[in-house]
Amino acid sequence: MNQKRDYYEILGIARAASPEDIKKAYRRLAHRHHPDKNPGDRSAEERFKEISEAYEILGNPEKRQAYDQFGTAGPGRGFEGFGGFESGLGSIFDDIFEGFFGGRTDRSGRGAQRGADLRYNMEIRFEEAALGVEKEIIVPRLETCHVCRGSGARAGSQPVVCRACRGTGQLRFSQGFLTVSQTCGQCRGEGRVVDHPCPNCKGLGQVKAERTLTVKIPAGVETGTRLKLAGEGEAGVRGGPPGDLYVVITVQEHPIFARHGDDLTCEVPISFSQAALGAQIEIPTISGRATLKVPPGSQTGTEFRMKGKGFPNLRGYGRGDLIARIFVEVPAHLTAKQRDLLEQYARLENGAGSPLVQGFWEKVKALFD
Repeated sequence: MNQKRDYYEILGIARAASPEDIKKAYRRLAHRHHPDKNPGDRSAEERFKEISEAYEILGNPEKRQAYDQFGTAGPGRGFEGFGGFESGLGSIFDDIFEGFFGGRTDRSGRGAQRGADLRYNMEIRFEEAALGVEKEIIVPRLETCHVCRGSGARAGSQPVVCRACRGTGQLRFSQGFLTVSQTCGQCRGEGRVVDHPCPNCKGLGQVKAERTLTVKIPAGVETGTRLKLAGEGEAGVRGGPPGDLYVVITVQEHPIFARHGDDLTCEVPISFSQAALGAQIEIPTISGRATLKVPPGSQTGTEFRMKGKGFPNLRGYGRGDLIARIFVEVPAHLTAKQRDLLEQYARLENGAGSPLVQGFWEKVKALFD
């Protein structure tokens, strides 16, 4: 019996690798060596089985612990022959490569299979997220070949039952008292072969295509929102339904507004005189300008809430508010006349009208007197 390679070496990882590192290594290698990617390549098929066997052990905490301790799946149990491993290969592969949003692929290969789900990342402007918008996108995907209608066979011919596996899609081998099943390399588990392939799709039954789709983006979306376009994924196989397309939204940041749920905040600068005397000022909103009344004596950090001026709720529950937070701008440069007037004001002020200043120094006096 030949000595097996170390499973960590097979996956190209350190013995201290985390479960996530193990999964990433397996995904990368299995994708590269999968038989569907390398039709007719026996070495790739053997490499794929070796990679999958390593992941079955190292991806299972209990089996990994036993392997690390004993070099096998457990005391007195080796991996040669691995019994039912081949029958579990499909479930391992599905666990790693299951659809983007949780769907699974039927690995039997003989019945109708649902098409793969697709993801499209879309970036939109802040205003488009607030008001809603329609966008056209171009989606590359696999579609059913219109020439052979998905059969993969040239006109006037039909796929025939695979002579190697007799239509089962599986080859069975006996190893002592064990029976091992293996996907048929001749038909790749399909159970049938195309002797005369369709010239348009080269016998695959599907062709690459690009489709222009219109996506309606509702008002109120935020970064991470997923929009589902049912049936706009890749075509199914052997009459299976198509997958879905998921448009994942990213909203650009805004130079003025910040979003907090359905509410918006905005920092609004005002002058010293406006804060002291009060004023009516114009402030921006997501849909235009609005007038805000600032009362006399307003301080930096004072917030004013404007009802219904925020983002619309995505589920239709009204709109959020706009919170305008003012800050008083101290002039950096003064004309001679402005300086003279402020100096006159300072002489007249003498603490009057400055309760915060007076209160602060009264506390200081109480501490040290």
